[in-house]
Amino acid sequence: MGKIKMFIKKESVFCISALAAAASCFAVKPDALYLEYIDLRTIVLLYCLMGAVAGFGRAGTFAYLAHKLCIRSRSSRALTFVLVGLCFFSSMLITNDVALLTFVPFAIAVLGTVGKTRLILPVVVLQTLAANLGSMLTPPGNPQNIHLFSHYSMSMGEFFSATAPVCLLSGIIIALLCLFLKSEKVEVDIGETPILRLRGLIFSGVLFLLSMLVVFRIIEWFILLPVFIVLCLIFDRRLLIKADFMLLLTFCCFFIFVGNIGRIESVRELLSRVIAGRELVLSALLSQVISNVPAAVLLSGFTENGREILIGVNIGGLGTPIASLASLISMKIYASGGKGSNGKFLKLFLPLNFALLALMLLIAKLIY
Repeated sequence: MGKIKMFIKKESVFCISALAAAASCFAVKPDALYLEYIDLRTIVLLYCLMGAVAGFGRAGTFAYLAHKLCIRSRSSRALTFVLVGLCFFSSMLITNDVALLTFVPFAIAVLGTVGKTRLILPVVVLQTLAANLGSMLTPPGNPQNIHLFSHYSMSMGEFFSATAPVCLLSGIIIALLCLFLKSEKVEVDIGETPILRLRGLIFSGVLFLLSMLVVFRIIEWFILLPVFIVLCLIFDRRLLIKADFMLLLTFCCFFIFVGNIGRIESVRELLSRVIAGRELVLSALLSQVISNVPAAVLLSGFTENGREILIGVNIGGLGTPIASLASLISMKIYASGGKGSNGKFLKLFLPLNFALLALMLLIAKLIY
C-alpha cells in the first residue's frame, strides 16, 4: 500500500488521466475508432526528443556550457543573468523540465561556492519563470507545443508568429527582474572544466536533427522511430529507456478521454460553445488546476483556434506550481538542496508567478 500511495503521489497527473480515460470508456465502448484517438506523431516525437536530450546530458554538454559561462562572471548580477539565461534559452530546445533539472542544482552549487546563498531562492524562482516562459518559443520547448503544433498542422511561420512576441516580452521582463537583485563582486572558482564527450555530442546532435526533420515535416514519424531505435542500439542503447514513459502514457490516456468525449454529441457541442471565443483565458485558467499539458490536449479537441490555446497554456504555466509540473521540480530541488523549504519557496514563487500571469495575459489579450 505504501508503494501504491507513493506512486499515486508521484504520478498524480497520470493517475487522473487514466481514471478519466477508463470512465469515458463506459460512455463509449471500445471499438476500432479508438486507434484513431492517439496522435502517434506527437508520441514518437516526444520519445525521440527525450532520447536526444538525454544524450546531450550524458555527453556532458550542459555541464560544460554552464561551467564555461559561469567562470567568466565577475559579479553576482552577471552570475544571476547567466544562471537564469541558461534556463531561458536552453528550455527552447531541451524542454523546461530538463533545463530546470540540469541548471537548478548547478545554480545552488555555484551560489553556495561563491558564498551567495542568500541569492539561491530568488535565482531558483527566476530560473523557473525563465524555463517556463522561454520554452514557449519553439515546438520542442515543451510537450504541449509538440502536440498543438502537430494537432493543428501549424507551419513554422504560424507557430513563431504566435509565440515569439510573448516570449520576447517575457524575456525582457525576466531580465528586468534580475536587475532588482543586488550586485556584488564575486570570484567564481568551480573546479576544472567538465569533460565534453565529442562522440556523444555528435550522436545526440544527429538524433535531435532527425527529430527536428519530423517537426518541420520533412520526414514522417514512422521513418524516424525505426531509425532512432537502430542508431541507439548501435551507439548508445541506454537512450532507449531515458524517455519519461509516464508522460507518454498520460498523453495516451488524455487522447482516449478526449476522443470518447468528442463522440458524445451533446457534450461535444456544449464544450465547443463554452470554449469558443474564450480559448486564451480558459486554457490559462484550466492549466492552474490540471497543468498546461493536459489542458492543451483537452481543449484542442473542441476548438479550431489553435493559436489562442497555444499562447494560453504556455502563459498558463505561470501561477500555481501545478500549472507547469516543471515548477514542482524546482521546488523539490530547492527544498532538498537549497537549504530552504517548500513554504519559503512558495512565499516568493506564488506572488511573483500570479503577478506575471496577470501581466502576460493582459499583454496577450492586447497583442492577439
